[in-house]
Amino acid sequence: MVADDEAMTFEQSVQAAIELDAPLNERLEVVARAVRRLNADFADAVDRLVARLQEQGMMSPAPGDVMPAFLLPDDSGKLIGLADLLEQGPAVITFQRGHWCPYCRLNAIGIVEVQEEIAALDGQVVVIMPERRRFAKAMKAAVGAQFPFLIDIDNGYALSLNLAIWVGAEMERLMGVGYDLPSYQGNASWFLPIPATFIVGTDGRITDRFVDPDYRRRMDIDYLIAALKRAR
Repeated sequence: MVADDEAMTFEQSVQAAIELDAPLNERLEVVARAVRRLNADFADAVDRLVARLQEQGMMSPAPGDVMPAFLLPDDSGKLIGLADLLEQGPAVITFQRGHWCPYCRLNAIGIVEVQEEIAALDGQVVVIMPERRRFAKAMKAAVGAQFPFLIDIDNGYALSLNLAIWVGAEMERLMGVGYDLPSYQGNASWFLPIPATFIVGTDGRITDRFVDPDYRRRMDIDYLIAALKRAR
């Protein structure tokens, strides 16, 4: 529990979550509690969105499936393909909603905190985001990542995996108050990826995955490291 969190602003709560020595999902819960405390209507709308997505079901690639190939530009404009990554070792492919999302920021920070351990396992990490390059570059710099952030304009790759969703009219209205997704993404679709994580072995097959329509939850970092060890 974060001390005095009832008196914190939202940004203070996010910073407290970043500094908290706890598993990733406990840190994410600090942010979720702050959202509900400061804007219950928004939190209730998120619950309704999650319920809609859970009812629809998720049909993305599963463990044992071959991970579909991609070739996407990174934050510097260099094209990176899945095959290039797998030549070097097993891969962590993680989808993030955007630089503006505090849950995504915490998720990326959690991976950054173990990026040296991942490298020791020959693991390759890429973050895939549906944002223009300057926003991806800014997020990479903000979290101190050494791994690339790939640009999935119009959610093309996420759509091919059945991971991209329209946020819905209610969330578009509520999110539009503080976030300019059309500017960030270069389109007015209001589509976002489900923030999934896939662990892919060097044979191209998925060994583990985390896909949850509730973006407030992510693959825990300890599990990610264990999954990467299994994929070697």
